[in-house]
Amino acid sequence: MAKDSESLRDQINIIGSGTTIKGDIDCNGDMRIDGKVTGNINISGKIVVGTTGDINGQITCKNSEIEGKIEGKIFVAELLVLKSTASILGDITTTKLAIEPGATFTGNCKMDGKAQSNAGEK
Repeated sequence: MAKDSESLRDQINIIGSGTTIKGDIDCNGDMRIDGKVTGNINISGKIVVGTTGDINGQITCKNSEIEGKIEGKIFVAELLVLKSTASILGDITTTKLAIEPGATFTGNCKMDGKAQSNAGEK
């Protein structure tokens, strides 16, 4: 049983371009979104939003790389990367933030460093 749960965490779930999902998503692994999602997304790993990705809802994850459009709050435990094509309308909470020239971000950003300080206390 342990092998099955480990292999599930290593899988990447993909929502392709042209696909629309309405509802919340919970995922124990990584995810790539190139389609449209209306709902909250909770990912234990990394989420990548491609250039055609369009999310309207709250995102909670460990790491994220955004190339598309997000309208909603974003909570990233470690690193959030906004690529040059990213368009964010909403508040961001993260430990580390990288923004490429050309990315647009309208909202508030809180970088609290809690994930980084807790990792050092073990």
